[in-house]
Amino acid sequence: MRILSIGKEIEHPSHTITNITEAKLPQQPNVSDFDYLLISGGDGTLRRVIQTLGDTSRIPPIILNPTGSFNVIAKLHRVPPYTQLLEALAREEGLQTAMQPVYALNDERFLFSAGNMGDLQHIFLAETFRFGLLKKGVLKYILAFLFLLPAHLIMTPFMLMSKERFFLFTPFTAIRRFGSFRGVIDHPFQIDLGSRYNHLELDGDIVTVEDALLDIAPFGKVSIAVGSKGKML
Repeated sequence: MRILSIGKEIEHPSHTITNITEAKLPQQPNVSDFDYLLISGGDGTLRRVIQTLGDTSRIPPIILNPTGSFNVIAKLHRVPPYTQLLEALAREEGLQTAMQPVYALNDERFLFSAGNMGDLQHIFLAETFRFGLLKKGVLKYILAFLFLLPAHLIMTPFMLMSKERFFLFTPFTAIRRFGSFRGVIDHPFQIDLGSRYNHLELDGDIVTVEDALLDIAPFGKVSIAVGSKGKML
């Protein structure tokens, strides 16, 4: 079994594992020839790997080793520890997979979250706390939320009514659309931000988009390993 591990040095006696850093991924040839990708990191790491690889139809099934602060995708799919999945493969058991939608925002890709409302300010402030005891874990995000709560209570209603603000959060499908919030992305649409230089939040990453007009649409799907199928015949 050929596995490309991104973000962490991993070894297993039954598998041929190639270990690389995220930064080396653009120089890695023939990624589509691997049987699985093993990605260590958070939602942002997963997003950036998919962004780098481009064509989702050529991305091998993904085994997640969620080491980020929130790990939304891992929680949504209830992925087991990667060590269990490697052991299942060593026993020649197939892996069950779930399809995770990928969306396009101009030249960027994201999996579940995008916006320039309270999510953006929250990530900005939380990242300033990423040092010392707050470097890892969710405490920095809790502190950022508490600091910003008064501003969010005042500004959110106005942002929801603004055509230049938006928040997309696909795990929350109970509300298809409410003002500038969308929980479902099932067809292409556009958002005019009114200026050409914009900071946006994508799956916990902060990116800069130098376009006033955003084209947002479903882009493809990637396969996430979620368990074992049992012994293959």
